[in-house]
Amino acid sequence: MIGLHHGKVQDGLAGLLLAAIAIPEQLATARLAGMPAEAGLFAFAAGGIGFALFGTNRFLSAGADSTIAPIFAGGLLVMAAAGSPRYVALVMLLSLMVGAILIVAGLLRAGWIADLLSVPMVTGFLAGVAVHIVVGQLPVVLGIEAPNGALLSQCVALWGLLPKTNVWALGIAVAVLAITKVAERVAPRLPGALLALIAVCGAVAAFHPPVEMLTPLHPAVPDLAMPNLSDVYQLMPLALIVALVCMMQTAAVLRAYPSQPEGPLHVARDFAGIGAGNVLAALIGGFPVNASPPRTAVVAESGGGSQWAGIAAIALAMALLFWGGGLMAWLPHAALGGILIGVAMRVLRVGEILRIARRGGSEILLVAASAILVVALPIQTGMILGIVLSLLHGFYIVARPRCLILARAVGTTIWWPPHDAPSETVPGVLVFAPAAPINFTNASYIRGALKAAIEAAAEPVTLVVIDASGVIDIDYTGARVLADYIVFLRAKGIDLALARLSAERARAQAMRTGLLETFGRDHEFLSVEEAIRTIVKRCGTRGAGDA
Repeated sequence: MIGLHHGKVQDGLAGLLLAAIAIPEQLATARLAGMPAEAGLFAFAAGGIGFALFGTNRFLSAGADSTIAPIFAGGLLVMAAAGSPRYVALVMLLSLMVGAILIVAGLLRAGWIADLLSVPMVTGFLAGVAVHIVVGQLPVVLGIEAPNGALLSQCVALWGLLPKTNVWALGIAVAVLAITKVAERVAPRLPGALLALIAVCGAVAAFHPPVEMLTPLHPAVPDLAMPNLSDVYQLMPLALIVALVCMMQTAAVLRAYPSQPEGPLHVARDFAGIGAGNVLAALIGGFPVNASPPRTAVVAESGGGSQWAGIAAIALAMALLFWGGGLMAWLPHAALGGILIGVAMRVLRVGEILRIARRGGSEILLVAASAILVVALPIQTGMILGIVLSLLHGFYIVARPRCLILARAVGTTIWWPPHDAPSETVPGVLVFAPAAPINFTNASYIRGALKAAIEAAAEPVTLVVIDASGVIDIDYTGARVLADYIVFLRAKGIDLALARLSAERARAQAMRTGLLETFGRDHEFLSVEEAIRTIVKRCGTRGAGDA
């Protein structure tokens, strides 16, 4: 009982800290989503309750999220003006659709979908999202009229409007940003954004600066209109993108903050938990919600041990909404703009970009391309093209795999790439290692690489040993192309052997397609060295003494 009481106290304290950090962020994210401030608190409540009922992770915090808000806001602005009744109806319909997609993904146990996006692609599109956030908040921060048009044209217009900057608005935004960032650096558990907003409210009460203020919160739930089938059809691509981003971010949060360090991850079920939060958000006047990495970190690192921490934070947020909404009249729009600029700085993963540049080789180009697409095009179009680009990059890696020529490490029986250690070869023997599954996308390429290696050999090749340790799968087309080439080479007096085909799936496919039969059972070996020694001895090939 004492332990249970202690756990509730810890959850309560974690919930208090979560509310202090989440409430300012939720109010700001509602602005980013083109919705009234109270919608952010409704979204926070819906995401937390939905996940608490259907999710499994003890720490995960769901709610309004600055990653997906600019994505769906950019897609909806072409259909309706932000804040209009039609815009609100479309947002609620989108939230319902995103929730349905996530629930279906959970029921189908489709947790693997989150792995379709590469880290460079995600890093690039987040960098583009950060640019959208900053450009979208600059008019608020500068206290000037927001220009219309595409993102790049907005940047040009903002440059021309700089002389009209309201120094009070700029000062408020800079102060909020500075306090938030200093708090993050000095004491990560300190609710810097909340402290900044309290300080700004005090300054507004004392100096009455000429800046635009928020309106009091109105906790009324908007009517949920019956969806129009044409709207459902038009919103489906956007709903799929938002759902995919939710899956990706939820999976990342679950891996970073598992309920048990060595326990299983119930990714698919937690997709359904986020989906339930989206459905509930649609019903009570919120907007699409997502798992939050920083808020989840707050719960995990402040001693929270269950979803009761999130429920406590929701209770505090609802208390503000229903009984403290009038306090928002003391809060300038520029203050929320400063918070969102801070969010953009967090979304822009500079450290990850630098790591990719140092260690990812040409994949830094994927980061740049994804960011440029999201910045230069409508955000949802840029994201679709970025996803296509990422999948094409993965397809290219499989379609054009590395094919290595191996040599024996001196003094051993290990066959390895010759540049990694002093090595030697066996005259007349070529050891060829394709580092990929052999399938319809790359079979002809691998055959061409083998042909080129045979032709480039210093001495005539009489034996080719295929090291299949990197082959995890073989489809019918790949097996057929390789089998035909085996027959062709043997007709020219070049024997072939297969070594180290250890992957269970590849071996089963090789048997099913007849590839092992083409090699011959007496030409399949557990190691390259065994293959060479056996066949050289059997056939009396030159270099037997070296083998």
